Amino acid sequence: MKLYDLTQPIGVSTPPWPTFKPFEIKYFKRLSTERVNGQIIKTPNHIGTHLDSERHFWTAGRDIASIPLEDLYGEGVVVDLSDEVGDYDIYTSEMIENKVEVKENDILIINTGYHRYSWDQPEADEERYFMKHPGPNMEFAFWAIKKKLKWIGVDCGAADHPMNTVCRTLRPDLAKEAEEHLGKPLDEVFHHKDSRQFMHTKLFPEGIIHAENLGGEIDKLSNRRLEIGIFPWKGIDMEACISRCVAFER
Repeated sequence: MKLYDLTQPIGVSTPPWPTFKPFEIKYFKRLSTERVNGQIIKTPNHIGTHLDSERHFWTAGRDIASIPLEDLYGEGVVVDLSDEVGDYDIYTSEMIENKVEVKENDILIINTGYHRYSWDQPEADEERYFMKHPGPNMEFAFWAIKKKLKWIGVDCGAADHPMNTVCRTLRPDLAKEAEEHLGKPLDEVFHHKDSRQFMHTKLFPEGIIHAENLGGEIDKLSNRRLEIGIFPWKGIDMEACISRCVAFER
C-alpha cells in the first residue's frame, strides 16, 4: 500500500483563519537542565489542516470525539478543478461529476489549486489563499446532501466561498472586486434563504462535515478514486481539530 499525505504542515508561521489567534509553541523543559525537552502548544482548532465537526456551527451537533472512525475513513475521490477555477470563481456539482464518478457515501476531496498559495509554498500569498479562493453555490450543497457524502475536503482556507464568510465584511474592497468578477452583487450570487455560510450551516445538520487547508501530495492524485482518511484527536467537546489527512493506494 502506498500512502499520500494530504496535510499542510503547521508551525508558528502557519496563518490562522482570519480573526482567529495564531499558533504558539514554546519549551517549558530543556535537555540542558531537566534532561528532557518538553513543549506547550497554544492554538485555535482552525489552523493548518483541520476537521470541522458539526459542533462548530450547530450546538446540538457531534463533537470531534463523537465522530466514529468509520465516518472518517472510506472510499472517495480526489477531484482536480485547478484548471477550471480561479479567483472568486464558483464551482458546481456538474464540474465535479465531469471529472470523476461520485458515488453515494463517498469522501470528496476538491483540489482547487489554491494550496499553491499556502504559507509553505513558493507562491505563498495569504490574502489570495484566504480571501480569493473559489467556492461553491447552494446547488452544490443540495447535491452533496443527495449524494450523502461522508465528508468533504478542500485545499484552501474554507469549504465555503470566501465572500460567503466573514471575509466579505473584513475586506469590503475585495467584496467589490468579487462582484465585478462575478458580474452581479454578492447578495444575488448567494441569494438562497439558507445561504449564510451554507457549507457549514446547511450541511452539518445533515451529518456532512469537512476538512480545510489540505495540501501535501494532493496534485499526485488528480481525478482518482482511493481510500481516504482523516485523523483528528478524540477530542471531547472539540468543535474542530488539527488533523492528518491521508490517501491510501492499494
